[in-house]
Amino acid sequence: MKLFEYEAKCILTNYGILVPKGVLVNDHILQNESVKELELPFAVKSQILVSGRQKAGGILFSTSIEQTKECLKTLLGAKIKNEIVGRVLIEEKINFIKELYFGITIDRNQQSYVVIASEMGGIDIEQTSIDFPQKIIKLPVNPNKGLSFSVAKKIGAKLGYTGISLKSLANVFVNLFQIVEDYDIELIELNPLVETAHGNFVALDSRIIIDDNALFRHSEYRKKSFELGRELGSIEIEAKKAGLVYLKLDGEIGIIGNGAGLVLATLDIVTYYGGKPANFLDLGGGASVEQIILAMKFVLKDVQVKVLFVNILGGLTRCDDVAHAIISTITETKVTTPVIVRLLGTNEEQGRKILIENAVDVFDNMEEATIRALEVSKGCR
Repeated sequence: MKLFEYEAKCILTNYGILVPKGVLVNDHILQNESVKELELPFAVKSQILVSGRQKAGGILFSTSIEQTKECLKTLLGAKIKNEIVGRVLIEEKINFIKELYFGITIDRNQQSYVVIASEMGGIDIEQTSIDFPQKIIKLPVNPNKGLSFSVAKKIGAKLGYTGISLKSLANVFVNLFQIVEDYDIELIELNPLVETAHGNFVALDSRIIIDDNALFRHSEYRKKSFELGRELGSIEIEAKKAGLVYLKLDGEIGIIGNGAGLVLATLDIVTYYGGKPANFLDLGGGASVEQIILAMKFVLKDVQVKVLFVNILGGLTRCDDVAHAIISTITETKVTTPVIVRLLGTNEEQGRKILIENAVDVFDNMEEATIRALEVSKGCR
């Protein structure tokens, strides 16, 4: 789950990391009272869940209240990088002497965290990593040991800091790692993390992604994950509330499978043979008849779906339960969308018998089922 910048900065503040003073605005009418405690000039920042906002025109600067109001008119409701701006963060514009980059993410191959830092932060950090790879510091961090103050100081020293500034910077790094552990974070970035003339380090921008699988430990953000305006559409939010792993795509072949790997393989083979998947839907293991019926109804809500391809490798999920669920859905909803089934595994013979008796195309070969689904999607019955 991606957090908006203002949400990320709330967390940073709670851990003693400095951020610019600011207010969140969601309408064009700027009340002078709302910004009376802020000092001009302002940075007026669209709150959208994409990077590269400044280059895309999503961050503007103002030197007066009237100019700030014009910035709000420009940004609110605008479409920036395919995202509609619904909220804007108005912050004091900070003067600085140096921009740094600092981030922590997960290296799954090494089963560890990795710290990434650079003395050349800012909007061109991606290009910096290409043009000046020697300016990028990468350091693995054992999740069982965490990021110690001494290691944090070594990172700061490599960035060119000594004395009090080094200790202050190391504290920022250690606190940031504590946030990663406390919030089950997959990625956290401070870019830029700036040094001011007074020797303070301030996070001008921050990006946080929380592991979706850990949201049950963070009820506030789990609740927010269902809000419109985040990464999920309305039907995806509805599916998530129902406990389904569903992602809308732009094709015409509906896909249901049990197991993320199998569903991804199904998407791949459909694409390989020239089809376009309409969605990703993973039932998981041991899905009940009720869950399968619910999943089918979600996919069939999509008016773009011309055929539904159900691909089941039965282990915990019994093939006869799948067959009963498919027939129940067809009967109950009087669906006219063709259903193609690939069925293999526990109780597959019983499942195949049920489907054949109800005139549903069923295969034990994934390739044959895929080809048939594509034929049907093109009107070949």
